[in-house]
Amino acid sequence: MAEKMSAAEFKNKCLKVMDRIMRTGRELVVTKRGKPVVRILPAPRKESEEDLDGMILHQDDDLLSTGEDWQADR
Repeated sequence: MAEKMSAAEFKNKCLKVMDRIMRTGRELVVTKRGKPVVRILPAPRKESEEDLDGMILHQDDDLLSTGEDWQADR
């Protein structure tokens, strides 16, 4: 069952509520005077985001370094 929230409360908490919806995947019904007005759902993730999720196993601090000491200020 979707959570319900008044339009006034949604207006005050909009950004936090959108973050929560994105994180949890749960929909929200915004009401005006107790009647449903809109339903907010998380946007579908791009396929490329899902494919790469959790794929980095190790990250070096200096992955692309040649080991050379560059002194560009000279």
